[in-house]
Amino acid sequence: MKKLVIVGHGMVAQRLLERLVERGFCAHWQVTVIGEEPQPAYNRIMLSPFLAGEMAADDLSLAGADWYAAHGVRCISGNAAIVIDRGGRSVGLADGEQVPFDRLVIATGAQALMPGLPGTGLEGVQVFRDRGHCDALLSCAQSATSAVVVGGGFLGLEAAAALAKRGLKVTVLHRSGHLLNRQLDRTAGGMLQRELAQQGLDLRCNSQIQAIEGQDRVESVLLNDGSRIKAEQVVFATGIKPRIDLATAAGLACDRGIEVDPWLRTSDSNIFALGECCQRAGQTYGLVEPGYRQAEVLAALLTESNDAPDGAPGVPGYQDEALATRLKISGIELFSCGEIEPDDSTESLVYHDQELRHYRHLIVRNQRLVGAILYGDAREGPWYFDQVQKGTDISTIRQHLAFGSAWCEAA
Repeated sequence: MKKLVIVGHGMVAQRLLERLVERGFCAHWQVTVIGEEPQPAYNRIMLSPFLAGEMAADDLSLAGADWYAAHGVRCISGNAAIVIDRGGRSVGLADGEQVPFDRLVIATGAQALMPGLPGTGLEGVQVFRDRGHCDALLSCAQSATSAVVVGGGFLGLEAAAALAKRGLKVTVLHRSGHLLNRQLDRTAGGMLQRELAQQGLDLRCNSQIQAIEGQDRVESVLLNDGSRIKAEQVVFATGIKPRIDLATAAGLACDRGIEVDPWLRTSDSNIFALGECCQRAGQTYGLVEPGYRQAEVLAALLTESNDAPDGAPGVPGYQDEALATRLKISGIELFSCGEIEPDDSTESLVYHDQELRHYRHLIVRNQRLVGAILYGDAREGPWYFDQVQKGTDISTIRQHLAFGSAWCEAA
């Protein structure tokens, strides 16, 4: 029986396993998945609600041990892959085991960035990316009273809100002019800032950290304007970078990520990569949804081709599509998809009810919806996203578009 090995056991790797099982792949291949974290795949997207105490640890799990056993999948947890031997077709593990493969999938994901600032080695300074980081934050939060979160993107704001719910005084530092500047325009960003401030967060835009101060553990942070903020915890949520060390050491073609074609094939025809560790046509991926779509493509390819494919396989390749995002903070509704900043080729359709605090900014190009921002009431988000993906001609519903699907369907 041939052997498929998957290195990395996050959400995308688990989705690939599920699709392979559905296609009957595991009846003909011996499948092994290797994860360095102590637990098998879990829902990393829900770490913020877990940190806030809104869900239990068991609810994070994507599959129980019996699932892997039932489908003949060998699941290795808490044992990192440290080397890929392409010539010998094996993966070396931290405990010395060699796991042979006929085909290999690299799904190592990405790692959180820790900036090279003075004081980042102090106790109480960390990133927020995985279950281990979450557990460390929970442990520290039992005695800490204040925290600084660096980064006003989705992950930073969710972590900040969760820590505030745990009773900490939290300050968020964001270097851009408004929160979620990659997903929201200035108006929606301002609305979000006011609402989060009402929840008790101290939000400071156009702020940069220069150093973290303390003896053995963090005591304060020094800002670029010379001011200081007392803090017993500092959490960085300032971006990620693909984990490509294994692939680079194995001699695979890498740039910022592991280079793949539309069928997720690397420069070695027996090795594939998907999710946040890969790069296609210069694009890397920081959300789980593209990885899910890549898993569908790769499951089809692995199932329908008996030999290492050359040329264009008989299954559709992966294509980049518009992405939609939501914020996971209780009481705040927002949705964003596609383009968020108008330019000379676009028009803006705006609905703003200041009393209800509802805001919609739709961006149109050539009678096609190409982007949408919703704040306050995000229920119509999936419908707008569907119009963006389909490239719907909105010329006949243009005057009703900002009011949502019911108005457009009645037009």
